[in-house]
Amino acid sequence: MSIQPLAFRMRPSTIEEIIGQKHLVAEGKTLNRMVKAQRLASMILFGPPGTGKTSMAMALAKSLKLPYKTLNAVADKKKDMEIAVEEAKMHGQMVLILDEVHRLDKGKQDFLLPHLESNRLTLIGCTTSNPYHSINPAIRSRCHLFELYRLTPEDIKEAINRALTNQKEGLGNYSIKLTDEALNHFAESAGGDMRSALNGLELAAFSTPENKEGTIHITLQIAEECMQKKSFSHDKDGDAHYDVLSAFQKSIRGSDVNASLHYLARLIEAGDLDSIARRLVVIAYEDIGLANPQAGPRALAAVDAAERLGFPEARIPLASAVTELALSPKSNSSYKALDAALADLRKGDIGNIPAHLKDSHYQGAAKLGRGIEYKYPHNYQNAWVDQQYLPDPLKKKKYYEPKATGKFEQALKQVYENINSQKS
Repeated sequence: MSIQPLAFRMRPSTIEEIIGQKHLVAEGKTLNRMVKAQRLASMILFGPPGTGKTSMAMALAKSLKLPYKTLNAVADKKKDMEIAVEEAKMHGQMVLILDEVHRLDKGKQDFLLPHLESNRLTLIGCTTSNPYHSINPAIRSRCHLFELYRLTPEDIKEAINRALTNQKEGLGNYSIKLTDEALNHFAESAGGDMRSALNGLELAAFSTPENKEGTIHITLQIAEECMQKKSFSHDKDGDAHYDVLSAFQKSIRGSDVNASLHYLARLIEAGDLDSIARRLVVIAYEDIGLANPQAGPRALAAVDAAERLGFPEARIPLASAVTELALSPKSNSSYKALDAALADLRKGDIGNIPAHLKDSHYQGAAKLGRGIEYKYPHNYQNAWVDQQYLPDPLKKKKYYEPKATGKFEQALKQVYENINSQKS
């Protein structure tokens, strides 16, 4: 058997063999159409580790029967790229699969650009980084961008079962019995990383002695040891997942920092960075809001840092953000005010815009009475003047009810009350 890891040996030979990523390779989707049209364009494949970026690149080249060469933007030198260009001249065309394309330095980039322009080389760059953050615009503008998503547990199970039955490249020549619990653990603890799951399976298969019947029996305990993770009951697509997310937000809203960090830990253990990121940003604006206006931008910065770092380091900015949000003063006044305004709108309480507020920047507006009596606030003391802004049916309506939980909104409350006291 090859000394290459199982994950390497089980790479797909055609796009039909690709597991997951149906949004790109299913019938009628972009990459499938490229193959059918026999026209491969330069592209950047980006997404989390183990989602099959390099494997997909190879499968595309093989599906089109094009020669390809795999290089690494960091490890391989400009000389290696020059060799790839010479090979492309011999073949007429070459697919250059470039791992860690976000690390491409200027010298290598400048060398590659004219060959991409002439279509001598078709570049398929692979990266875990967001290409808009990390890839030079000169390269990015010459490539289509395709995002690969984390594989689901069902995708991972499909890959494991394929490996267990494949006699040529997989483990099909061995008598291996995998318990349902072990299979589920490989699939779920991999966090959407097929490479991790297959490498764990291979370690389990070759480190477990055969029983008397010559069968390698892989249990949950063996799977946990080989994946270096304990079994954890958390299905990212099941009810338990949404229960954890709900408890996470409610703990932050309730200012219980210990419970907040507990539920964050559960979400991290499930490898669900996307849900954590989305929920943190929602919480920052929904539950903290004007009580700590900087919580929103800081939550966004923490999410951006976490996405760039990936796990396990992503836990560090996430912990800081969750601690701040949990211990921040809370206010939902601004979005509740908007909801109240939307409720009026949806039940028909609208009214006409006052004439003095309507657009007057066109000929004939004055004849229609538009903007004539508008008072420009900057012409008055404190840049405020009493005039009607709401439509007549709503002119006495008050949507915003300020809270005094944070210093910033306390200041807004004083301004708001002062203005209301001066209205006629």
